[in-house]
Amino acid sequence: MRISIPVSAFVAAIVGFGGTLAIVIAAAKAVGATQVETASWVTALCLAMAIESLWLSWRTKMPVITAWSTPGVALIAASTGFSMGEAVGAFIVTAVLLVTTGLFGPLTKLIARIPASVASGMLAGIVVTFAINAVKTVPVDPWLILPLVAAFFVIRLFNPALSVLLVLIGGGLAAFLTGRVGGLPAPELSSLTLVMPQFTATAIIGLALPLYLVTMASQNLSGLAVLRAAGYHPEPGPLIGVTGLFSLLTAPFGASTTNLAAISAAICTGPDVHPDPAERWKTGPFYALAYLVFALFGASLVAIFAVLPQSLIALVAGLALMAPLANALSIALKDEDERMAATVTFAVTASGLTLFGVGAAFWGLIAGLVVLFLEKLKKR
Repeated sequence: MRISIPVSAFVAAIVGFGGTLAIVIAAAKAVGATQVETASWVTALCLAMAIESLWLSWRTKMPVITAWSTPGVALIAASTGFSMGEAVGAFIVTAVLLVTTGLFGPLTKLIARIPASVASGMLAGIVVTFAINAVKTVPVDPWLILPLVAAFFVIRLFNPALSVLLVLIGGGLAAFLTGRVGGLPAPELSSLTLVMPQFTATAIIGLALPLYLVTMASQNLSGLAVLRAAGYHPEPGPLIGVTGLFSLLTAPFGASTTNLAAISAAICTGPDVHPDPAERWKTGPFYALAYLVFALFGASLVAIFAVLPQSLIALVAGLALMAPLANALSIALKDEDERMAATVTFAVTASGLTLFGVGAAFWGLIAGLVVLFLEKLKKR
């Protein structure tokens, strides 16, 4: 045991939680969740991630770290017209699809065959709205926002992983000290709240399927790639199946899907954690401990976010998704032969188009695949 093991685990947990909690809050708001339901959502997610990371790391003796799907919650936050009950129904369907994928290996291979350019175009179209909304906060409260933007880009030169978290903490303190926050809520312990699911065709097609595809293509496949890059060779099926199972168990409490982590996993899998790869799995239990603490105080954290200025929340969400947006755009436009298909996917997804009650992410994916098919057909 080295001190670097718990330190790496706690840094990964703090960065993953604090850096993207604003996006989860935005997702809950988009589907009309109450503050109690939002707290239950966050608590259930944290519990699922704690148990998954503990069990999978101990069972495989690899640093298997899980996270909530940041692109997934961004997709939910960008959606319109869905109720909390419909969202829970969609989460259940997505979880069933993840469990099925874990049980049947060919499904993983099928998702992997979706061109990276089209998948990245869809992801970029989802998250670009948050980047734009972050820019729109500047005229709302320039004296608060502009210093935070400058701090973000300076800090990320030295520590990209902590830049968003430090902006969130600094912005919260600045808002409190300048009277933008009336008062902090009283501390309270978290609780879980059951939400009755509603299964509708529009929510399944417009929310569940895109959520499944984004989670698989942008999270699970990336998480597996991080593990393989660190020299580990896990069986994809059991890892995806376990995260799908816990997503199914926590969905009735309002929680969206969990999956294999990529950025958080990268913090826990490198040689800085431990020179012996066989010892790095021990980050899993410490990571789980951190998320148990987050689960315990999830209600208080959600309450704090509720009193912070909306411009600060929008800024933090946008800054947290800047790096994923840049990465998605670079992958989407990398292959010249698939550039038009990726651009169409991005444009349709970013447009917010809704047809027959089905959201833009689904139509963006379909449009991109059709364009790609036509271009390849012409070459034949």
